[in-house]
Amino acid sequence: MLRIRKATSKDIPIVLLFIRQLAEYEREPQAVLATEKDLRRDGFGRDPKFRAVIAKWNNEPVGMAFYFYNYSTWKGRPGIYLEDIIIRREFRGRGIGKALMRYLARIAVARKCYGIRWEVLDWNKPAIDFYKSLGAGFRDHWRAMQIQGEDLRQLARTRLLLLPALCRRESGLDRGLIAHRFDAPQRR
Repeated sequence: MLRIRKATSKDIPIVLLFIRQLAEYEREPQAVLATEKDLRRDGFGRDPKFRAVIAKWNNEPVGMAFYFYNYSTWKGRPGIYLEDIIIRREFRGRGIGKALMRYLARIAVARKCYGIRWEVLDWNKPAIDFYKSLGAGFRDHWRAMQIQGEDLRQLARTRLLLLPALCRRESGLDRGLIAHRFDAPQRR
């Protein structure tokens, strides 16, 4: 019998296990740096940064959805960003993935979210077919981007040069623009 419930701090070891299993499936087991301490701090404190739900089959953890809320400035409503969904291999094909997605859809509808968003690896045809069977589609003309690591730190160290009057004169705009002066990377 399938049961889905919100994860609690007692589930942190199983949440991390599912994250590691997904990383193995996605061919990047070494990429997981998260620890139980990180998950406890960021998901189960006073200001949670994420939420997770656990699927149990006959009281055995068999799947998880890991998500957080985002916000659409264009739609003026929150949304759900599904960071990870994983079903243990031996339990796939039993409707557990669909049940987790339905659970999240019900949360999204109850909270008046515009929808649910996620990414899928381009080689993961079983997942793509599954998502399409639910009615999901790709966002045309959009590609996911990120900045991290040393590039993120370099951007954070960048000094800004604000020139509102000069920008107005040269561009003919009524409002000032921000001009960026990027410092050369510091040598270590």
